[in-house]
Amino acid sequence: MPQDTSTPTLGVGMVGYAFMGAAHSQGWRTAGRVFDLPLRPRMAALCGRDPDNVREAAERLGWSATETDWRALIERDDVQLVDICTPGASHAEIAIAALRAGKHVLCEKPLANSVAEAEAMVAAAQDAAASGQRAMVGFNYRRTPALALAQRMRAQGRLGELRHVRVSYLQDWLVDPEFPLAWRLRREVAGSGALGDLGAHAVDLAQYLAGEDLEGVSARTETFVRERPLPGDTTGAYGPVTVDDAALFHGRFGSGALASFEVSRCAAGRRNALRVELNGTRGSVSFDLERLNELHFHDHTTEPGEAGFRRIHVTEDSHPYLAAWWPPGHGLGYEHTFVHQVRDLVHAVAEGTEPRPSFADGLGVQRVLAAVEESATKNSVLTPVKA
Repeated sequence: MPQDTSTPTLGVGMVGYAFMGAAHSQGWRTAGRVFDLPLRPRMAALCGRDPDNVREAAERLGWSATETDWRALIERDDVQLVDICTPGASHAEIAIAALRAGKHVLCEKPLANSVAEAEAMVAAAQDAAASGQRAMVGFNYRRTPALALAQRMRAQGRLGELRHVRVSYLQDWLVDPEFPLAWRLRREVAGSGALGDLGAHAVDLAQYLAGEDLEGVSARTETFVRERPLPGDTTGAYGPVTVDDAALFHGRFGSGALASFEVSRCAAGRRNALRVELNGTRGSVSFDLERLNELHFHDHTTEPGEAGFRRIHVTEDSHPYLAAWWPPGHGLGYEHTFVHQVRDLVHAVAEGTEPRPSFADGLGVQRVLAAVEESATKNSVLTPVKA
């Protein structure tokens, strides 16, 4: 719904303008035109290191001004919220500085590259909350209407006592061994590989949908291609890959429910395959991102002769977020999760409530990722299969 221009504005400054920057920009451009928001987002300034590139990106994505130093962005009087879309190595420094400067913060996942950095970010967010600043981490898949519906059904008891949670997130962009050594393959910048990139989403969704945190994990990780070509190099030089290509791990919730996870960026044919299933004593739900307007539900209390998974077409006004969109039957896409993310954050800022997922939620995910890496190191030697 278009907003009245008398609605107070929320000036937004964003750091970074690549893939996630474009996705976040879509959210900031669109949310106020769809939802009746208490604050009107204004895309005040975009920050990037290259002056020409950031100007081009600002014009293309809809930002009013540019900066080439994130410190200057934070100091701007027309910026009340800082959106961080940079590689993980810079998240903590930018977020903490922004919070101390009196700004609200949205930080793309994973929250940080280490537990220590995430803990410092949570401490800064807690200090800033006393002055009214809000901080949220960007786990956008929570805002998929079908997954939000699954969470609601679990919370309503439709699944009964939870027994299993399974999440797999598979991509194939690293199958080619000649793919260059991008920043996502360097630990000092990315923190980890498929584990932090895809596993962070998987862990957050498992904990969000289950309504509780994992209490322990057991894991293995693997790097299939140990060296890759240096980007832009014409001499044929290669550099070491210092992160994982894939991770397998399982865990246990405090309730006794079990969870299993598989993440990989080397799964040929899987472009962006996120799949989630929850099994309980009264029923199950299943979701596939490649069919993101659908949720499959099995009601185990029905007669066996009529039992089985049925498809819920998640396009009704009664489903999460969808009353603001199209008539029933008209589906949404990936980009809408970022619009919903903005919607929820703006309400939290205006209403003075803690947005979810909070920085504390992001820290919880970071602790799981750290435990996975520790477990994988300890499990580096396989137990032989005896004949």
